[in-house]
Amino acid sequence: MTDTGRETTTAQEETFYQRVGGEETFRRLVHLFYRGVAQDELLRPMYPEDDLGPAEERFALFLMQYWGGPRTYSERRGHPRLRMRHAPFRVDRAAHDAWLKHMRAALDELALPAEADRELWDYMTYAAASMVNTAG
Repeated sequence: MTDTGRETTTAQEETFYQRVGGEETFRRLVHLFYRGVAQDELLRPMYPEDDLGPAEERFALFLMQYWGGPRTYSERRGHPRLRMRHAPFRVDRAAHDAWLKHMRAALDELALPAEADRELWDYMTYAAASMVNTAG
């Protein structure tokens, strides 16, 4: 796995993106996630924009591309470079845990089939752990 996207599939194979409902599903997941972040005293200050809309858009586009959807994220922003983009922020274990708490709540509300939920959750826990850049 890379952070630029999942393995490509043949024309007959359906991507994870397609299997879970495409753009609508990923936009809903990210919206539910940011609803929690907006109220979080630890995470909210990591988003310098007053409006979380642009961050929500970037995250939705990233996830859609990663899971086999359109490559709009890379077309607009280039390579994801996730660790580099998060480097200016202090991401410690508490931030990691808070991020996962909101993602778990969003996934629970999304109510995907168990296998799809597990696959997304596995990726989210991996991604969250890889963003930690500060001990504590």
